[in-house]
Amino acid sequence: STMGDYVTPGEEPPQPGIYRSEQMCLAQLYLQSDASYQCVAELGELGLVQFRDLNPDVSAFQRKYVNEVRRCDEMERKLRFLEHEIRKDQIPMLDTGENPDAPLPREMIDLEAKNELREVNKNEETLKKNFSELTELKHILRKTQTFFEEAGTGEILPAAAAIETEEGLELTQHIAAGGAPGGAMFANFGFVAGVIQRERLPAFERLLWRACRGNVFLRTSEIDDVLNDTVTGDPVNKCVFIIFFQGDQLKTKVKKICEGFRATLYPCPDTPQERREMSIGVMTRIEDLKTVLGQTQDHRHRVLVAASKNVRMWLTKVRKIKSIYHTLNLFNIDVTQKCLIAEVWCPVAELERIKMALKRGTDESGSQVPSILNRMDTHEAPPTYNKTNKFTKGFQNIVDAYGIATYREINPAPYTMVSFPFLFAVMFGDMGHGVIMFLAALFFILKEKQLEAARIKDEIFQTFFGGRYVIFLMGVFSIYTGFMYNDVFSKSINAFGSSWSNSIDHTTIDALLDGGEKSSETQLILVPELAYDGSPYPIGVDPVWNLAEGNKLSFLNSMKMKMSVLFGIAQMTFGVLLSYQNFTYFKSDLDIKYMFIPQMIFLSSIFIYLCIQILAKWLFFGATAGSVLGYTYPGTNCAPSLLIGLINMFMMKGRNAGFVDERGDPYPQCWLSTWYPGQGTIETVLVIFALAQVPIMLFAKPYFMYHREKRQARYSNLEETNQSVRADIAQDDAEVVHAPEQTPKPAGHGHGHGDGPLDMGDVMVYQAIHTIEFVLGCVSHTASYLRLWALSLAHAQLSDVLWTMVFRNAFVLDGYAGAVATYVLFFIFGSLSVFILVLMEGLSAFLHALRLHWVEFQSKFYGGLGYQFSPFSFETILAEERQNEEN
Repeated sequence: STMGDYVTPGEEPPQPGIYRSEQMCLAQLYLQSDASYQCVAELGELGLVQFRDLNPDVSAFQRKYVNEVRRCDEMERKLRFLEHEIRKDQIPMLDTGENPDAPLPREMIDLEAKNELREVNKNEETLKKNFSELTELKHILRKTQTFFEEAGTGEILPAAAAIETEEGLELTQHIAAGGAPGGAMFANFGFVAGVIQRERLPAFERLLWRACRGNVFLRTSEIDDVLNDTVTGDPVNKCVFIIFFQGDQLKTKVKKICEGFRATLYPCPDTPQERREMSIGVMTRIEDLKTVLGQTQDHRHRVLVAASKNVRMWLTKVRKIKSIYHTLNLFNIDVTQKCLIAEVWCPVAELERIKMALKRGTDESGSQVPSILNRMDTHEAPPTYNKTNKFTKGFQNIVDAYGIATYREINPAPYTMVSFPFLFAVMFGDMGHGVIMFLAALFFILKEKQLEAARIKDEIFQTFFGGRYVIFLMGVFSIYTGFMYNDVFSKSINAFGSSWSNSIDHTTIDALLDGGEKSSETQLILVPELAYDGSPYPIGVDPVWNLAEGNKLSFLNSMKMKMSVLFGIAQMTFGVLLSYQNFTYFKSDLDIKYMFIPQMIFLSSIFIYLCIQILAKWLFFGATAGSVLGYTYPGTNCAPSLLIGLINMFMMKGRNAGFVDERGDPYPQCWLSTWYPGQGTIETVLVIFALAQVPIMLFAKPYFMYHREKRQARYSNLEETNQSVRADIAQDDAEVVHAPEQTPKPAGHGHGHGDGPLDMGDVMVYQAIHTIEFVLGCVSHTASYLRLWALSLAHAQLSDVLWTMVFRNAFVLDGYAGAVATYVLFFIFGSLSVFILVLMEGLSAFLHALRLHWVEFQSKFYGGLGYQFSPFSFETILAEERQNEEN
């Protein structure tokens, strides 16, 4: 079997949890009906058990505890409404953050009794509605009074009156008289008064005019105060209107139009006397209402203040109850209804704690029958559970973002803890920027309690805060690599004294300086034979290279490029070695023989050989001439070229042996010669050896799997009879111990043990993909590690540009101007350093380090086909709820 399949490993030596995911087991829980609630509550506090749904075909509305869940939902909605009201009244809520135990179901009823607020709100709403209506009536009485008074002076008609006939004028005079107009003609004359929203008025007028064909007379007047809407309570601008009409047909039409425009009609008496009396009555009622409203609001405020102390606690309790019933809905109910059965995944190491929690739950509920936890056998792949703490969590997240580890395979996180910050630092190497990053992370770490309590919602802040330990290590490693590169804000520190000294005599230098601007720019070379004292700089890069303008880059590039290849191949080899750990753990001998060994041979014969060449070139080929590995070495111009050497190795090209001919003259292109005895033969053998591994990787494993399958097919008939006999023997206690296993086994990659017949086509395709990926991957991944050199170069160059183009200009000026310039330019230099070099370059280096881990390193051994262990835990449920609230 390969890593992709789940094989039950034997009772393996317990490896510390960080190297592999925790050992999990599937267990059955038998809970007494009355004890089930308390037991699940205890398991929720523990947070180490993942429940499986045993009723996958039952819809959410047909489950046993659906009513309880519904009640909890309703309760939660009421509490959220309460919270909203408390916030609206700007009362501070007490949030102690304490975690109350899950309450008993009967406490739920106590919570439901706390509905006083709804009554208070209802009363207040009714009172407010009455108050608004009375206020509107008050305004109507006032305004209509003015209408009638105006009419008395004959001003009721506007300048461009619509009614210009004799009767029209007569009509207005009769209205002015106050009572019902005299004469048979106007016997059934009437009016309605009401209030309408100001923005609806123009359309209202137009419709009235058209529907009644101009046979009504409308007067409006704005209300100066802003009134509250009687229904919603929002402030609105309204107008008073009065409509005069004749006849019952028009009356019904007018009323219908008013209804359509949501205008409120109020009774308005005919005579001024009655209007005055009514007005006084309304005023008195308004005063009374104001008093009552004040008292109601005080009472409501008191209720809210009392609730504000407990509302968070109640919410937590209701959420816990809801999650318990939600979990109980996943249980299978026994035929007798006395017992609930659940299937759970749980870590083997924590079984004792889980049993203790069940015991506590049973004791608390006062049940006589103990709860039973019974381990089951299963062929299903268990969930992956990696224990983390606040330090390892960041690194585990980096790994999990690529894919959750297959159950019990090697977990790359512990290795990532070292290699991730290190590869980041290789690209970011600068002591100054490293210190800035280190201090930022240190601040997050030292103040983590206060920052967590502050609950800052900003997403970018949360990202940095969550990865504070990753950033901390990245900063520390960057200080180290900056020290090795001897780079602080693009300057070098001469800590141990340079190994180079000036070998050019002073007269030459003086002559060049006196010769004008052109000659003072001449580049001089320090010859190593004269200027170098023979013992290298003790640690890191010699500071003299920071002054070398001509060849600083070519020296650093050569060093960083070779170093990147060394680090890359080292990490890839380590990845392949980890795959061996996986194969031995899963007892997969085919993979060890026909995948791991050929992969190691392929890697060694080309890439590790290249690494040895790099180290040999660094060690043996110096500036001085002499004899190297038995060949005469004329000097640096004959130092072997490794890249072209590698190409020649693949092309198996004939080359000169050694650097000089018989007469002692160097060969033309002497750097292409072989540089140790027997190099041509060794390289040919290595290439043939490497290429021979490809067919082994392609065909060996499928071939042996095919044979193994054939062998198993012969014995399968015998095995089947045995199995059924075993089942018969165990029949007696099968009812007690084993529920039928409802979950089918997952098909692996179509070639695990016991996955049904072997599909050779699948196996071959899978094997071909793996082989091609590995062989091409070795080449492309080695090249991919050169990003370490490229980003390191980019960082150094950017920081150099910032120094020379920005900050150095401050030192050119003298006097006060210089002081001011230093301040201003340092501010620019500092902010650009932090935002561009630390933040942007830091993010870029982080991204590349991430890619190197996911693609180059993890592809060598990591399956990542598992699924996350998500235990039932109150802590995570409450945290998620809180997150949703804040968003």
